[in-house]
Amino acid sequence: MKSTKKIVLVIALACMLLPLQAQKFEGLAMTPPMGWNSWNKFACDVSEKLIRETADAMVATGLKDAGYEYIVIDDCWQVSRDSLGFIVPDPKRFPSGIKALADYVHSKGLKFGIYSCAGNKTCGGRPAGRGHEYQDALSYAKWGVDYLKYDWCDTENLNAIGSYTTMSSALREAGRPIVFSLCEWGNNKPWLWAKNVGHLWRTTGDIFNCFDCVEDRGSWKAWGVMQIIDKQDSLRQYAGPGHWNDPDMLEVGNGMTLNESRAHFSMWCMLTAPLIAGNDLRTMTPETQTVLANKEVIAIDQDSLGIQGFKHAVKDSVETWLKPLKNGAWAICLLNRSKAPKTVELDWKTFSVTDPFSKKILDTTTKESYKLRDLWLKKNVGDTRKPLKVIIPAHDVLCLKLFK
Repeated sequence: MKSTKKIVLVIALACMLLPLQAQKFEGLAMTPPMGWNSWNKFACDVSEKLIRETADAMVATGLKDAGYEYIVIDDCWQVSRDSLGFIVPDPKRFPSGIKALADYVHSKGLKFGIYSCAGNKTCGGRPAGRGHEYQDALSYAKWGVDYLKYDWCDTENLNAIGSYTTMSSALREAGRPIVFSLCEWGNNKPWLWAKNVGHLWRTTGDIFNCFDCVEDRGSWKAWGVMQIIDKQDSLRQYAGPGHWNDPDMLEVGNGMTLNESRAHFSMWCMLTAPLIAGNDLRTMTPETQTVLANKEVIAIDQDSLGIQGFKHAVKDSVETWLKPLKNGAWAICLLNRSKAPKTVELDWKTFSVTDPFSKKILDTTTKESYKLRDLWLKKNVGDTRKPLKVIIPAHDVLCLKLFK
């Protein structure tokens, strides 16, 4: 009897410890993933033609060279399940099948991503993953999927931790390393539990193409860029190599002004966010291309330390954001949230900051100065021996790299 009790106790302890063990593939997404997703621009209007042309455009426009690698089909690629329960792609929109499409993306030196959902139906009303997690994981592995975005619609009575852990385990059992993107909108505080389950997790509801506003869609709200930034407070300590806070995909190129797009992109880089473009890469303007392909700003996002930036100060609608970088460098981003230009002055002789999370110190009060590089002008603009005085246009940023 005693031995039986011991066995039961061991099993119980093992069950308690199981959620703490790593489920995901390790060694993936050591910097925030970069790529493209179909939803923001095309919603359910997806096809293999669109995906092939987007892969072509990612290479032709220089985005691949800038670091973008994932081409992700979002919702509405699937129509049913077969007699054995395996997911069936839309034969009209994807006549060659998903594997052939993934092979084409791979032939361009890119990686292929796909979408599903933890509920009974996806957000677009298509067959979702509930009860078919291991079958779907086998299909994804067979097709050559590299990235899975997993949504949270039609999930009544489901437990988020259990549902996402099940899918993570299924992906691992299927054997193909796949970046796992949790998209449950931050409702269940995934930053507290998802580090061992997935590689990135949404921290908010959906973004939409607006710089500073909220769109009420009845049962839920879509958030502008500024609103999403405001929701990132107190989350930075949960992010790092292999596990990232995700403030949602980019709206660059979908209608905001150039200033707003530049600010949006800069702030995602300061937040060490995944950079998932959501525009039509085939027809984007040179201005949009310039924003998305700015390698110097991207380097702030992709810095190997993986430390998320933080808001240091606010004055007259201008926020000062700081981000520690490798080799003792720092990024500083001055964000003008106002609808009017703002004059900003920084006296480097009095500027000394210790990051409370990383313990990194930025001290410009000493005799040893930092050089200043404007990341949008792509040129050095002096050093910290002289005070900084600039005019920042409305809804725009000044992004500087400070380095020795």
